[in-house]
Amino acid sequence: MRDIVRIGRQHLATDGAAALSLRAIARDLGLVSSAVYRYVGSRDELLTLLVIDGYDELGDAVDEALGSVAAANHAGRLRAIGRAVRTWALAEPATYALLFGSPVPGYQAPAERTTGPGTRVIRRLVQVWEDAWLAGATSHDGGPVSPRRLSRDLARIRREQGITAPDELIARGVLVWAALFGCISFEVFGQYGADTITQPQDLFEHQLTVLVETVGLTR
Repeated sequence: MRDIVRIGRQHLATDGAAALSLRAIARDLGLVSSAVYRYVGSRDELLTLLVIDGYDELGDAVDEALGSVAAANHAGRLRAIGRAVRTWALAEPATYALLFGSPVPGYQAPAERTTGPGTRVIRRLVQVWEDAWLAGATSHDGGPVSPRRLSRDLARIRREQGITAPDELIARGVLVWAALFGCISFEVFGQYGADTITQPQDLFEHQLTVLVETVGLTR
């Protein structure tokens, strides 16, 4: 299974997700295609394995980066998450595209298998602003948001995640989540253009500063 996933990721990088072929993977393994089908029943099953593997690898990279940052350094933790995601995305652009790019035609990731791995990074982000709120290390005062239906959505998120952060902080946290991956996607997919930004890392560090300010982290 490890070899199938490894070679599957190689084919993902060279051929793209839509062109993945179990027969081609079997050929690279030196097996007849029927042998591979005993382990992986279909292309969709292979895609699911690659999705889970990618999410777990990204989650591991984030966890490793957080291991060197003090728990009380909330801004540092947010920056560490962002840098880890960017570093991994630039090193694994094909897998990043599978996870966060255009959907693969005809494929629907099974939520019961991919939601857990797929939410590892957002759970780390949520923990940053929840810890900052509990420590009094955010400038937001807990005021309500409007319209009321948005407040109801945020209340549901609060219950599901088991957090106490107020509506405004949760809403800004969602913005940080979306913006972080948006900034990284622009770089990975070349959306800035070849000559617009000479040092993308400098721009990303500035973006991280803005994101820290967005959730009002004071330390």
